[in-house]
Amino acid sequence: MISDPQNVLSNAISAAIVAAYGDAYADADPLVRPSANPQFGDYQANVAMGLAKRLGAKPRDVAQAIVDKLQLAQVCAKIDIAGPGFINLHLTENFLSSQIRAQAADAHLGLAQASPAQKVIVDYGGPNVAKEMHVGHLRSAIIGDAIVRVLTALGHQVIRQNHIGDWGTQFGMLIQFMMEAGDQADDHAIGDLNKLYQQAKKRFDDDASFAERARLRVVKLQGGDEDTLAIWRKLVAQSEKHFQVVYSRLGVLLEQSDIRGESFYNPLLPAVVSDLQTQGLLQESQGASVVFPPGFEDKDKNPLPLIVRKGDGGYLYATTDLAAARYRIHELGAQRVIYVTDVRQAQHFAMVFQTLRIAGWAPEQVRLDHVPFGTMLGQDRKPFKTRSGELIRLVDLLDEAEQRADKVVAEKRPEMSAEDRRLISAAVGVGALKYADLSTDRIKDYVFDWERMLSFDGNTAPYLQNAYVRVRAIFRKGNINDLAIRDSEIVLVEAAERALAAKLLQFPATAVSVAESLEPHRLCNYLYELAAGYHKFYEACPVLTAGDEKTRNSRLALSDLTARVIRRGLELLGISIVEQM
Repeated sequence: MISDPQNVLSNAISAAIVAAYGDAYADADPLVRPSANPQFGDYQANVAMGLAKRLGAKPRDVAQAIVDKLQLAQVCAKIDIAGPGFINLHLTENFLSSQIRAQAADAHLGLAQASPAQKVIVDYGGPNVAKEMHVGHLRSAIIGDAIVRVLTALGHQVIRQNHIGDWGTQFGMLIQFMMEAGDQADDHAIGDLNKLYQQAKKRFDDDASFAERARLRVVKLQGGDEDTLAIWRKLVAQSEKHFQVVYSRLGVLLEQSDIRGESFYNPLLPAVVSDLQTQGLLQESQGASVVFPPGFEDKDKNPLPLIVRKGDGGYLYATTDLAAARYRIHELGAQRVIYVTDVRQAQHFAMVFQTLRIAGWAPEQVRLDHVPFGTMLGQDRKPFKTRSGELIRLVDLLDEAEQRADKVVAEKRPEMSAEDRRLISAAVGVGALKYADLSTDRIKDYVFDWERMLSFDGNTAPYLQNAYVRVRAIFRKGNINDLAIRDSEIVLVEAAERALAAKLLQFPATAVSVAESLEPHRLCNYLYELAAGYHKFYEACPVLTAGDEKTRNSRLALSDLTARVIRRGLELLGISIVEQM
């Protein structure tokens, strides 16, 4: 059975802290991390500095007291103290090789299955009905999808939710416009609906009498008027087809069954307002019904309101988000709810979460996470748009990604058939687009750069896809069955072998850190470091021409495990692998 070295070391250091200083310090975080430089050990524990402040002692003395109590004879070959109190931990060859063999034999590659597993709801996607998906929908879809894949791989029960915009004033406007034109929405592509929406919006803004008729149409829609609902259902169905085409091309797991739009929660909104009123949480402010969640103020130190019902009786996004959260927690049994939206909604969700807490709708044991992300920028460092200033359609972006990848692949492999090149270009182009986004710290804005993202050098999807292909090529060249060598003894003699093994064993902890932090770039960085480490290993340690069969099989087993971890890691990011390139 595989034991994650980071967990083993963390548990041992926690036990040593208690042995040295008593149960009062059992809460101290061991702060065990992989070492940045292998010459200082495989892992480093930085607990002594913080603990020393609590104890009023010197950090090196605290570090020494911890080391004196450590029980790691079978795990560490050497333990030393450096600098102000860093504890450097050097793993034994036997521990490393035994754990690598266990990882290779494990179907999950060391990813421990959560016990107990949680029911987690991830809210991502959220496009609007009757509008084409554009570049602004990209980040939510792929960041949310990576989070879903990682949590699922760790054994959690994950429920995907696509909270589409399918209700509200805009539909009264669009349906009224279509009905007056004699259009029953029987056969429209999404592009047609997009144009109709723009025409309806212009008329709504320019024609006061039409705007009034559109508002009355909203009332009919909300009241269940069958003629109005018939057109609305067609708009939703046509839009959902478009969403699925885009998600399929993106390699995103969202399906039609995952859609639960704003309209679903509409019947639940009055209860949200009445329950807040019953609890005495609802107040009147400038004619609207609001909640003042504690801790939120404007620049003048006045309490900030969360508006749940307008003066005219209409509801807002906050009301729908409160209703959705109540449904997810009480009806679906969510123990963790994750919302993936752009950073501009950070305060909105913070106020919604606080309201859920004070209303008692989200008990403390239910974890609420907002996953904010920055903006995709053009080369001019402004939001990424067409030259005319319009939002870029997502299907156009995917087309261009595949076309650009096709040119790169054609230059690299001119002898490849057009069909093979088409399949590889789709994987490389879409993978490059997604990885460029996921490899960036999500909270930051990033500059969109085709040349960089499609490069076969650096921290890119093509580099990692090619690294996988190159490892697999070793087995094809040697006519070796990878399954036949997976049970081989692992011998770690050379420094590059040892470094590669240590990096492979960091895969489980990396996945856990992504599940906790909800930051996919951590997995991207790990995979890049793993591929770079394999390159150093391959340069320093001949594989097929190793001097003896034992060494050859050991290095083949390390190579096979590297390819499997790269493949699995890219799968967790939603990026396809190809077998040749």
